[in-house]
Amino acid sequence: MGSTSSVTNPVTFSGDSTFSSSFQQVLQRAVSIASLPMEQVQGEVTTLQSQQSDLSNMLATFGSLQNSVQDIASAMTGAVSASSSNSSVVSAAAASNTLPGTYSIEVDDIGSSTSTISGAGTPPVTDPTSANISSSLNYTLTVNGTPQTITLTSGTLDSLANAINDSGAGVSATIVNLGSNSSPDYRLALTSNELGADTIQLNDGLNGGGNDLLTTLQTGTDAQYIVNGDGTTLTSNSDQVTLAPGLTATLVSASPGNNVNITVGASESALSSALSSFATAYNAAAAAVANERGQSGGALTGQSLVYTLGDTLSKITQFVTGSGSVEDLSDLGLTLDSSGNLSFDASQFNSQGAAGVQQFLGGIASGGFLQTANNALSSVADPTTGALASELTSVTNEITSDNSQISDDQTRVNNLQTSLQAQLSAADAAIAVLQQQQTFYTNLFQTENANNMAGLS
Repeated sequence: MGSTSSVTNPVTFSGDSTFSSSFQQVLQRAVSIASLPMEQVQGEVTTLQSQQSDLSNMLATFGSLQNSVQDIASAMTGAVSASSSNSSVVSAAAASNTLPGTYSIEVDDIGSSTSTISGAGTPPVTDPTSANISSSLNYTLTVNGTPQTITLTSGTLDSLANAINDSGAGVSATIVNLGSNSSPDYRLALTSNELGADTIQLNDGLNGGGNDLLTTLQTGTDAQYIVNGDGTTLTSNSDQVTLAPGLTATLVSASPGNNVNITVGASESALSSALSSFATAYNAAAAAVANERGQSGGALTGQSLVYTLGDTLSKITQFVTGSGSVEDLSDLGLTLDSSGNLSFDASQFNSQGAAGVQQFLGGIASGGFLQTANNALSSVADPTTGALASELTSVTNEITSDNSQISDDQTRVNNLQTSLQAQLSAADAAIAVLQQQQTFYTNLFQTENANNMAGLS
């Protein structure tokens, strides 16, 4: 809220007597003296307005710092990543709902898919774009006892392979050459999309009952694995298995008797970015506090609130756990220099294990650095109950009160000026009449005296 500026009419006085200029000075001095209390309050309002501006900026700056702490917490629980201790055996991917932690898996067998191949065509197919392994245009593909009709528009091996791939029957069709370069012999190869002992048959419907065109080369097996050393062997018809809600492991190779650890934690890139932003927000808050100190400090210089804000920043940067691989901010790559600026070293952060980082940071409501920093900042930056908001409210109320007083004083000064102007005008008018009479009688006396002197001569 702005201050109420003086609206006193210009102190002017015009009269007819020779004392009008003196009356002008009397009026001006009286109004000036009466305005002194109001001008003092106006000076207080100017100071309060500077404090109000600095408090508003400080509240925004510390609010941004608290937001950056909460962004770190969001990065911890938002984007997550999974890392494998041996990606040549198991790789992993985590969704946002995966709980942070360490999981283990032992891959005993990665399993295999069932594969089949057709016999040689009669004659052998030397060009799959013009010939086929059968003259039929209608086939029955049966996978695990479920038949599906395959109808061709072109009697070529290419057309048959494409139609099977488009059927969604759970198998993949390829064309392989079992002949030589000079005498090719193209065959149809079908492989089940899943692991396990599937059955795959293809019948061309010719010669009454039709011809079975496929021979099984390999009967598939399920993958076998053990989770968290439970001892129970689990099986899967896919190389991708669900270890936990949102956590998928891809079985790459078998390694019986060896556990692979999968660590799930906050995404390093998201958390690194949040920590870097925290350093920037901290430096802005530290600079704002520094600007309110010393002989050239801002409008809050000398107030206890400035020291409270400084202590809050110190409490954040001096947080120490005393245990774990990450004990303080420097272990995370956040280093405070001699000038009070916080810098972030991403390489130092990346060198830390996810478990140690999680233990140090904790959560907004679950201990660790995040809870300590958030609570400390809430005490000063909460928009309702924080020290900054309380002080801002107090200053705003003082400005309102002072402006009300200024308005009352302005009315009093205006009334005084009006009253004095009326009194001085009346006095000036009376004096002017007297002065006119004096002039009249003086002139009359001089005239009579002149006539008398002339008569005597």
